Amino acid sequence: ALAPDAPEKNHCGTCTRCITACPTAAITAPFQLDARRCISYLTIELKGSIPIELRPAIGNRIYGCDDCLQACPWNRFAREGQLMKAHARPDLGQPDLAELLSLDEAEFKCRFAGTPMLRTKRRGLLRNACVALGNIGDEKALPALQKAAADPEPLIAEHAAWAIEQIRKLVASGTLA
Repeated sequence: ALAPDAPEKNHCGTCTRCITACPTAAITAPFQLDARRCISYLTIELKGSIPIELRPAIGNRIYGCDDCLQACPWNRFAREGQLMKAHARPDLGQPDLAELLSLDEAEFKCRFAGTPMLRTKRRGLLRNACVALGNIGDEKALPALQKAAADPEPLIAEHAAWAIEQIRKLVASGTLA
């Protein structure tokens, strides 16, 4: 059994930068979070479909969000973590989202072995990649998304179809350059 830590002093005062920074308005008031709207929850923990109304706010993220942490002025005092530094995977920093859609189950497990990304499972990561591609709006992603729309996993197929629709809307409106 561990003794509880003493409560931390409230350093926030009247600051609401985290509330303002949250893309999905998941932080509803000081110290109050609607986890069902949090991008970290939506992209990591949620096992089903991402609500359509929240998909645009996810942007190009495929695994979590730290906008609230980046906005917090107290984090300027934080030191870089050392515990996991030795396990950093530079190849995962900017993955090719369309290429991720080509991963089968074995390739997914091999590529993400030893990482927390296994937590999302293939279906979750590819769901997230589809949403990000739909938000990015690059026509070059359409072939990969069309293939993903035929994936036997309904969750992936649903989100791929949504992404295709988003890109087609952008093309039709002349928004894409």
